[in-house]
Amino acid sequence: MYVEVNSGGKQYKVQQGQVLRVEKIPGDVGNPVTFERVLMFSDGENVSIGQPELEDVAVEGHIVEQGKAKKIIVFKYKRRKRYRRKKGHRQEFTAVRIDGIKTKAQKKPETGAEPEAKAKDLETEAASPKTEQTKMAAPDKEASTKAEKTVAKPNSSKSEQESK
Repeated sequence: MYVEVNSGGKQYKVQQGQVLRVEKIPGDVGNPVTFERVLMFSDGENVSIGQPELEDVAVEGHIVEQGKAKKIIVFKYKRRKRYRRKKGHRQEFTAVRIDGIKTKAQKKPETGAEPEAKAKDLETEAASPKTEQTKMAAPDKEASTKAEKTVAKPNSSKSEQESK
C-alpha cells in the first residue's frame, strides 16, 4: 500500500514505516504530523486518483529530526568583468516517520427529512410533464409570429424600393 503526498510544493511516494525528508515543518521531535493533501492512493489492487486531491485519505506520522541539509555553493561569475560572488546555502528539512495511512468514512447517516423531500420531488416530477407539453406548444406560436414579422419587413422594404 502506498500514497502520493504533496508537501512543500513537492510530491512524495510514501509507504508505512518510511522516513521522509520534507521541507521545514514547524514542530519539535516527536510531535505528530498529518498530511491532508493526498494525490493518489493504492492498496495493491485498486488505485484512487484525486482531482486534484483525495478527501477521504490522510497520512499520519511523527517528526524524527529537524535539521539542515548539506551546504550547496552558489557561485556567480561574469567573464572579463571581474565579477565573482560566492555564497553558501543550507536548506532546512524535517524528517518524518510515516506511522500509517488512514481512510475516512464518507457516508453520512440519512435523516428522516431527506426521504420526505425526495418523495415531494417525485410528486412534482409526475405533475411537470403536463406543464412541459403546454410550454412546448407556446414556443411554436411565438416562432411563427416572429417568422411573419421577419417576412413582413422585406416586403415593406421592397415596396419602398419600388416607389423610389
